[in-house]
Formats: sequence, structure tokens, C-alpha cells
Amino acid sequence: MHWLEGNYWGMHIIWWAIWVIILIWIFATPWDIPGQKTKNETPFDILKKRYATGEISKEEYNSIREDLKR
Repeated sequence: MHWLEGNYWGMHIIWWAIWVIILIWIFATPWDIPGQKTKNETPFDILKKRYATGEISKEEYNSIREDLKR
């Protein structure tokens, strides 16, 4: 077993495997990240938020809502 004598190649392989697992875990997590825009927002959800924050008036809200229903 040459790779165990003095070179510790077995330990290097273990460390590389640990780093690969950590990187995969970091970049492939299915959880939502706080502050990230969700892709599940419908146009109606966006419209409701805009109306709730005061960006648009009630008349604009109703007009846009009717356009979205078509």
C-alpha cells in the first residue's frame, strides 16, 4: 500500500470528497433564500402588492385587474 506510506493520499481524497459534498450542498439546496424573489408570484399577487403599498390608485387597480382577467 504505497499510497498510505508517507504521502497520505488517502486523506487527500477524503478532504476532496468532503469539499465536493459541501459545495454540492451549498449550491443545490432546494430551500428558498431570504430576500430572493419567488417565482410563484402571479400577476394578481404583484398587483395586490402594488395597490397595498400605494403605488397605484383604486381606479388603476380595478382597470389592471380587469385587463388581467381577459
